[in-house]
Amino acid sequence: MELNAQYWENRYRDESTGWDIGYPSDPIIAYAGQLRNKDTNILIPGAGNAYEAGWLHDHGFTHVTVIDIAPTPLNNLRERTPDFPEDHLLQTDLFKHHKTYELILEQTFFCALSPSRRQEYVHKMYDLLDEGGKLAGVLFDFPNNGEGPPFGGSKEEYLGLFSERFHIKTLEPCYNSIKPRQGKELFFIFEKKPA
Repeated sequence: MELNAQYWENRYRDESTGWDIGYPSDPIIAYAGQLRNKDTNILIPGAGNAYEAGWLHDHGFTHVTVIDIAPTPLNNLRERTPDFPEDHLLQTDLFKHHKTYELILEQTFFCALSPSRRQEYVHKMYDLLDEGGKLAGVLFDFPNNGEGPPFGGSKEEYLGLFSERFHIKTLEPCYNSIKPRQGKELFFIFEKKPA
């Protein structure tokens, strides 16, 4: 099974989106809600229905960019938040994107990628961040048995993957996960190391 644009588009069209909770993720909103600079240049990759992007937009954040490989979730965001800037909705493969950002919010993109692409993800996040930029969000904390998406992982794996290129500011059990994910999520803040 190839996790390509058609695969994800089919999942959205069939409403086979068990990861979609239908509203902004509490851990992401708790983190974003304490950000003081509403002009922070933010990217949400593999954003799906991007409830977090809508929340940020509605709360005055002016530079939020959403990327997804499938058109349907982007159209869903357009319908929910009609004044979201069209040029900040990008239907593309994240790995072909080349702009840089101060903050990247991770919410179910990493776990949707084939585990064989995790090192590629780390390098791409590094390249997409400004100097001193942050990658923050939620990673799953359950065994990766190769069945997915979503694909699992562990704190030890993430430390091994990210430590070379990022300062690990926070990587701890998520206290505000939704009930079905309690004990299965880690909240993290990683800061890009100097080149």
